[in-house]
Amino acid sequence: MSRFGVTLWITLLLVGCQSTHEQMLREGYPPPYADGFQDGCSSGRQAAALLAGSFRKNVPRYLHERAYENGWDDGFRQCQAIQDNADQRQYRERFWDERDRDWQQEKDRGAARAYRHD
Repeated sequence: MSRFGVTLWITLLLVGCQSTHEQMLREGYPPPYADGFQDGCSSGRQAAALLAGSFRKNVPRYLHERAYENGWDDGFRQCQAIQDNADQRQYRERFWDERDRDWQQEKDRGAARAYRHD
């Protein structure tokens, strides 16, 4: 899938007004690909979040329908990456918020010590 295609799917996943599956069908993707993408996406989000649950994969279709297989693989990779990025962003924000708070407290303590000695 091209970089534009990846960007398109990320955008579609974030929009949420209509299902990605419906949007894919409207854009002319084959139904087996859209089905696979939907199942793979759900599984990718679960894998990235380390959630206990079952992956959604129609194994007979995956083994015998190339379009379903490709859709599942694409959906899994893209949604797993989106979830990973969101989790990393949350961690970084929390980490930097704590560092900023600690730095500000240390700066305030230093200023208080300096004012007391004057």
